[in-house]
Amino acid sequence: MADDVSPTPVTPAEVLDLWSGADDKALPGVGSETHFSAPVGVAPATTMLRNVSHPTLTVVRPDPAKANGVGVIICPGGGWRILAWEHEGADLATWLSARGYTAFLLKYRVAATPADPEAFARRSAASSAALSRPLAAAETPRSMDRVISDEATLRAREAAAEDGRRALAMVRERAADFAVDPARVGLIGFSAGAFLVVDVALKPGGPPPAFVAPIYGGETRGRAIPADAPPLFSVVAQDDRLLVSIVRGLCDDWFAADRPVESHMFARGGHGFGMIPQDRPCDAWTRLLEAWLADQGLI
Repeated sequence: MADDVSPTPVTPAEVLDLWSGADDKALPGVGSETHFSAPVGVAPATTMLRNVSHPTLTVVRPDPAKANGVGVIICPGGGWRILAWEHEGADLATWLSARGYTAFLLKYRVAATPADPEAFARRSAASSAALSRPLAAAETPRSMDRVISDEATLRAREAAAEDGRRALAMVRERAADFAVDPARVGLIGFSAGAFLVVDVALKPGGPPPAFVAPIYGGETRGRAIPADAPPLFSVVAQDDRLLVSIVRGLCDDWFAADRPVESHMFARGGHGFGMIPQDRPCDAWTRLLEAWLADQGLI
């Protein structure tokens, strides 16, 4: 796992600082931001980021002839330690902009990882092995706090949600510059990014987003769901044993609060597939999302 590979470009690239004085927002111990190529797995050789301390928004605009005035903030996953920048970020931004959406790729703050690439690789491998062990349905976690509860991760989760709220506010404040309707801005997140978008939906810091789409992640943590909580679109695979029950609980909570929810559970797909075809039914999730957005009038 080599660091400092060339990052996957997002074209056209228009990168905005999320905060003035962003360097003051760094989490403890976070070193220099680096790009690296993912090892073998669901997303081999895709570009990842780590040690992110300077949060930004990368704007990907559609062809003006296709623009529909809807903004979508994209939040990659990575366990609050890395960002799956390519297959859970840049690839989706390209897909959305081709369909008329203005995409905003959020690079949010994450917790520190070892500066040495080999040390980082060893720690990542050990963590992945611990989190991917087979579980019976009755053993699957119902809360993320049962899985990750160390102080550094919890602090990073709060920082990520803060960055998400700031991104939503920034897009709305500059909606005219981006040719989007401030009332038609939603969020899509994967894994840790899915928890981010749900955290924002529950406490948006302003009007609710137009929609949230947490992909294989997200939970309420028992918090009250606002009466105006946005429509929610959820995707998870049954063989994602770490998160399947957590995601089911999220959808049950949204339903119990009488808020709109559409949920898709695929029999196979595992965790972290993002925009990478798996030759499985879960590949249909983007088509289902497109149909759902149309049903919400967000086209």
